[in-house]
Amino acid sequence: MAHAQLLISYGQAFVAPDRRLHRSSMSVRLPDAQLLKVKGGCAVISDSISRNTLAKQAGDLSVRGFLADYYSTPDHWDTKTSATRVLRALNGWCYSQSKHVKEGSFVSSLSAMVFREREAHLFHMGDTLVFRLRGAEFEQLTRDHVTDIGGYRYPSRALGMDGSVDIDYTHLPLKQGDFFVFTTQGVRGTLMPSDYVRLIRQNASDLDAACECLASEAKQRAQDRGYGGDQFCFQLLRIDELPEESEDHPGLIYGDLPIPPELTPGERFDGLEVLSVLSRNAQSRVYRVRDVHSEREMVMKAPSPELSLRNAYLEHFLLQQWVVERVNSPFVVKVMQSSRPRRYLYYLMQHVEGETLRQWAERHPQASLVQRLDIANQLGKAVQALHHRDIIHQQITPDNVLIDPHGKLVLADFSACHMREVDGHRHSGELLRQIGFNEHTAPEYALGDSVGRRSDQYSLASTVYWLLTGALPYTLTPNRLRSHTDLEELSYRSARTTNPEISAELDDALRRALDPQRALRFRRLSEFLHALRVPLGRVPSREEPRQESRRFWQGVAGILLLLLVLSWLLR
Repeated sequence: MAHAQLLISYGQAFVAPDRRLHRSSMSVRLPDAQLLKVKGGCAVISDSISRNTLAKQAGDLSVRGFLADYYSTPDHWDTKTSATRVLRALNGWCYSQSKHVKEGSFVSSLSAMVFREREAHLFHMGDTLVFRLRGAEFEQLTRDHVTDIGGYRYPSRALGMDGSVDIDYTHLPLKQGDFFVFTTQGVRGTLMPSDYVRLIRQNASDLDAACECLASEAKQRAQDRGYGGDQFCFQLLRIDELPEESEDHPGLIYGDLPIPPELTPGERFDGLEVLSVLSRNAQSRVYRVRDVHSEREMVMKAPSPELSLRNAYLEHFLLQQWVVERVNSPFVVKVMQSSRPRRYLYYLMQHVEGETLRQWAERHPQASLVQRLDIANQLGKAVQALHHRDIIHQQITPDNVLIDPHGKLVLADFSACHMREVDGHRHSGELLRQIGFNEHTAPEYALGDSVGRRSDQYSLASTVYWLLTGALPYTLTPNRLRSHTDLEELSYRSARTTNPEISAELDDALRRALDPQRALRFRRLSEFLHALRVPLGRVPSREEPRQESRRFWQGVAGILLLLLVLSWLLR
């Protein structure tokens, strides 16, 4: 009788005088039966260069980050899509973080193999090594991406080395009894293929012992040849059993789920009771629901029942939950986990008791400039949190922002969000065009130009301008542009003409953030947010010590001057 479960054994061994200083990291994750069937098991190894002061952190972060994010990807994504998107997102994060450290970097070589059903999927960048032992045949599965500089070999391609990354992908069938060896570049010049075959076969009943033998022999060979042998690691996996062949595609569980029907208050659905309908439009339905078991109130978002299964928005809908789950900010709505398996296509978010920013502004026409700027700053932090995860919101408007009774802001709609690298090279404006432009949309969307973080900066500034003045910055709204010559008709209307309380400095900041030419806006969103904080008296903390230091030395100079004058008078 054929086995319905993939079974894998593994062992590991490190050689290091101090494990805390080891620059390599490795891990294996074999989840429970259901997740193993949908996502498979993972083995990962990473290695950073010896001269990197953050080598240990870089290696650990890349391994933990991949495993955490891979198993959080939507279940309808295939293995290649899930792993590639996770690695691109992780690469972008590592690359951006390296800019903020003075010494070292979050750069590491990485090899990850996903074992799913009867196949293995290998993702590789850098110079880590993966071998397969099948029978007596020992084969290297990875290519070395290295460059020789001054006698040292450096990875020419690695995670976090550049803003974009090329990932080697290999897909191969599995056979029962296959062994896979994961190790690092340091083992080069020590063990021969025959050594691997001999030591693995001699210790096939104990894979940890096999790894220890490999590490011990590699260390001895290195010492015999006169170079350091204190940085070796080995990870060994064996395919014990394979599931029977099947034509099913368990990875498409949620992709195959039907779109929910039209729901009305009082109906029960997947253990949820519909309390009210919050929104209906051509793309989606949004309901306030209550979990009948936990009594927890949440918001459920589902595609519109009229959508075709080939609709581009439906494809993007499946991405939204995973994208938003990556953001951890008090100003961004949180995705909630369902208490039971889903039978239809939807996702759940926290319920925020409050009103939209537009409703708030209508109810508080006498709100002070300080109150409005405080809300503007909260919205800026929400957008900044998205940008830190390389997410472009694309639809910042007063109707997508919620204010609770305590004045706390939450950004709550992600229908058009776009993740750089994750969505490949597809023009991200196509989705927004399908959903529809609005009066706060940046001009480049209507003109079909490239978009990015500064496009969000425009929408944020337009929403802030509206919040402070109740008007729009241009007579002709950018979403109605037809050609680049129409940009000349966009003449900025000073915010001070409508609200005299606005300072000239703040008005200039709004003018720059709202420039029709994307390249002329603030280079960083933080520069615009600084301009919003200054009217509130929130000078960045790093300037305060400078002012205190200046006052101290002015006082010292005054005392010395007084003593000098007194010495002259007493002569």
